[in-house]
Amino acid sequence: MPSAKSDPLDRVFLALGDATRRQMVHMLANGELRVTELAKPFDMSLNAVSKHIKVLENANLVKRRIEGRVHYLSLIPEQLTGALDWISIYRYFWQRRLNQLEDKLLEEEKN
Repeated sequence: MPSAKSDPLDRVFLALGDATRRQMVHMLANGELRVTELAKPFDMSLNAVSKHIKVLENANLVKRRIEGRVHYLSLIPEQLTGALDWISIYRYFWQRRLNQLEDKLLEEEKN
């Protein structure tokens, strides 16, 4: 079994497994932000924010652009495709199961 360090899907789920990082991804979905802008709503040190950003970068969910001393981050939404595909399989599975349950309940209701 591949480790989380080598499997891209594992790295994406690891990154999205934290509420702070999910909020960062959500913020970056609106466009590029400076690291300081991304850090502003969080009650943590800039060093702690940087650690979260590194996890997002390791999952290839964000890319960094540097202009002088200013670091800009932007979302790489294509990296979410694998996670969405994986989740979609289970969405289909549960939808099918719920439809079967509904059919069974309707059948019992008729009897």
